[in-house]
Amino acid sequence: MNKTKLTLKDVAEQLGVSTATISNAFNRPDQLSKAKREEILAQCKKIGYSGPNKAAQILRKGTSNIVALVLADSISYMVSDPVASTFIKGVSSALQENGKHLLLYAGDSDSILDVVDFVDGFICYGQPRNSNLVAELAVSPKPVVTVDFDIEDKPSINIDNEEAAYRVASHALNEGDNVAIFGLRLIDSPSTCRIYDSPLIDVDSSIAHRRLDGYLRAAEEKNITVSNERIWHLPESDRHFARQAAKEVLTSSPRPNVVLCMSDIIALELLHLALDMNIKVPEELKITGFDGIGEAERARPRLTTVCQSSSGKGVEATKALLNQVTAKSTLPFELQVGETV
Repeated sequence: MNKTKLTLKDVAEQLGVSTATISNAFNRPDQLSKAKREEILAQCKKIGYSGPNKAAQILRKGTSNIVALVLADSISYMVSDPVASTFIKGVSSALQENGKHLLLYAGDSDSILDVVDFVDGFICYGQPRNSNLVAELAVSPKPVVTVDFDIEDKPSINIDNEEAAYRVASHALNEGDNVAIFGLRLIDSPSTCRIYDSPLIDVDSSIAHRRLDGYLRAAEEKNITVSNERIWHLPESDRHFARQAAKEVLTSSPRPNVVLCMSDIIALELLHLALDMNIKVPEELKITGFDGIGEAERARPRLTTVCQSSSGKGVEATKALLNQVTAKSTLPFELQVGETV
């Protein structure tokens, strides 16, 4: 079997036609009769030729109809997260409606330079784990739209995370409460731990820090002090890490009577463990989440949380990229009052 890649010239010689005729059959069907085109395509298929080099075409035309979605973390982790997977569906559906294709790109990859020549633009969902990708996106010649974080002079799609966190915390807190916070990626640690005096990371750009700001502002208004000893760092919105934090907080002394969680996944794991330990929710422990996933609405008791449309974010980010919007956009959120407060 001949595994040498056929060139346009090779195929033209084998079929006894010009290279222009082969090219027209694949790229400009209106230049040939229907019968002639079908004959050429059938002969090409028979000898194993699938058409002119796509990479070369992309470089020549400057467009590929492919949009890269740069994720915050590995693809396997992101597609298993209910919030991220809903966002991806929103992007995918909007691209499909516009005849575009989706390329998922992991946020822990070494560089976007491997694909920059072959995509029409980038949607970046969350701050990539590899910070080098942010620097590359900031100077990319291709259009870039960020979601849930900002790059200077690039359009973005966000909610007001600080205000959302402030509102859900204000709803939950009363003066005299003993409060704990379960945060996400607050410090540089691969493990669940309290932040203590560890240096905070990505303070200016991370939505986790905006949510922390909102929680602390609400606590301050109720004359509540939340020390770093009462703030947990979780490296991912993952049930395993959440359960570790939940065990620590529920066995601590004195035990908090309010825990503010930066995701519904984290809050639900805490809720399940608390109920297993016969802790009454919300009488003995109030819990808030963030995101508004379906599981939060189905939980018993129903979770009090911030509801944001992840699918809508995906659609809006895609529209912003395809329409070359340059402004930063803030989408609405909703306080979803459940039964855990």
